[in-house]
Amino acid sequence: MLPYPFWIGVLILNIAFFVALRGDADGPARRPVLMSLLVALVLVLFGTAIFVTDVPRGEVAFRHLGVADALSQVGVDPGIDAYFNWPGFFALLATMLAATGLDPVTVALWAPVVNVGLWLAAVGVATRYLTSDPRRRWLVLWLFCLGNWQDQDYLSPQAFGFFLYLVLIGLLVGPLGARSAPFPGFRRADLAEWWRGRAPADPRPGHRVGALVVTLLLIVVICASHQLTPFMMLVAITALTLSGRVWPTRLPLIAGIVLVLWLVYPASPYLVGHPPLEDAGLRAAITANVVDRVSGTPGHVLVVQLRVLLTVVLWALAAAGAVRDWRRGRLDIRVILLALSPLLIFPVQMYGGEMLIRVSLFALPFIALQACSILLPTDDGARPSSRGTGVLVVTCFLLAALTVTGRFGNAQYDVFADSEIAAIDAAERMAPPDSAIISAAHPTPWRDDAYLDHRYRTIEDLCEQDLTPSTCGPTVYDFARGNAEGAYLVLMSSAEASLVIQGDTSTRDFAELERWLRTQQGVQLAFRDAHARVYEVVAP
Repeated sequence: MLPYPFWIGVLILNIAFFVALRGDADGPARRPVLMSLLVALVLVLFGTAIFVTDVPRGEVAFRHLGVADALSQVGVDPGIDAYFNWPGFFALLATMLAATGLDPVTVALWAPVVNVGLWLAAVGVATRYLTSDPRRRWLVLWLFCLGNWQDQDYLSPQAFGFFLYLVLIGLLVGPLGARSAPFPGFRRADLAEWWRGRAPADPRPGHRVGALVVTLLLIVVICASHQLTPFMMLVAITALTLSGRVWPTRLPLIAGIVLVLWLVYPASPYLVGHPPLEDAGLRAAITANVVDRVSGTPGHVLVVQLRVLLTVVLWALAAAGAVRDWRRGRLDIRVILLALSPLLIFPVQMYGGEMLIRVSLFALPFIALQACSILLPTDDGARPSSRGTGVLVVTCFLLAALTVTGRFGNAQYDVFADSEIAAIDAAERMAPPDSAIISAAHPTPWRDDAYLDHRYRTIEDLCEQDLTPSTCGPTVYDFARGNAEGAYLVLMSSAEASLVIQGDTSTRDFAELERWLRTQQGVQLAFRDAHARVYEVVAP
């Protein structure tokens, strides 16, 4: 539970921002003020954990550091796992760490703030081509922060790919954009003439050629860095091109060819066991992304419900703004297409139950822009009224409360204590090569510097969600004893909380499981601290 001064600070930030927004938002005196307030909001919403702990949140950032370290040692080996089928981000990360000498854990700790800053810069460039109102441009950035509950800004290929996606969108609606032309009807000759005759919005050929070269490079890098972002990219490029608002008409074909070639060749080891449409279907997607996530303790269910509520509120505001713009004849089809096109990917791939999270993230900048039409319903840059400013302050404060709760509501299992880090370090130090290290659940800060040295498993994966002591205990014990080099069992408070909060087990059952395991032959306590125990399991 965050203390009340935090919320007072959030409220003051919103009041100060909207008071500043009432002035000349594009004036040289106001821009530094608005920028400072935006930086402060980023630090408050996305940097809070940095000032509380020196350990990065979540497991995945540690694993990504390990992948980059392994790639720097053994090179790109697609047979290791899926990460090595899309190595672009990890190669860049390994190169950056080697060139700068920065501490990898510190880089992961500050990654959320840096990534959100990069996203805001890219969104700011794109919105300059989508609206001429400076107040709306600033409000879009503010709403983008307030609506960013998805927690995808950690050190990851997704965060990197999303930044490149936003840069690419900025190029498509800017230097590579086409002038709007009335739709000619459905006669083949008229359609062909309309398709070939679109005029570039940027009259400078050098700028268009440079932008096209950068766009092609971005397409290749995105395809080489992440599994999902290339499909979002392809859908967005195709939608904008079919609308007649992109000048190079062959971009969808080029992006599609690059994507297919990458899947067929570098990523073929992954696709052999994971066909692209294996788990496609709307029902399967809804089950994995909605039904399966609304479970667990009442507190966890509340966090999920608040995330859904925040998303629904933002989309409802955007829908109301779209209706208002349509009635006034100023609806921008590009914003609508960029907001809705990610939905086309939702039923195609469950993505581990996270597809809805990714869809809402990719749509967020343009949902925020469309919501401005109802939150800031002024024309020609007119100053909002005092009453309107008050409504904006209250609305944005409520959005901030929902976002902070959605992001940090699961802090009990995605924020690690120093003693838990010490337990993992002890296990990896004691474990010989090729031995197994078993944790209770996936929120475990491991594999950051020993990615290829051990067999890493979790109890929740070994037991396939049946964590009853009588069934799960023998399964875990047999796996541990079956390793010729032995195994180490790491039981941490955060991992136990993950299983309990999500409804996979109870505190009593987990304690009984630990009691059963530690009484078995060959199991002995090797390390203990305030929040973790490490048991050595000796091979027979």
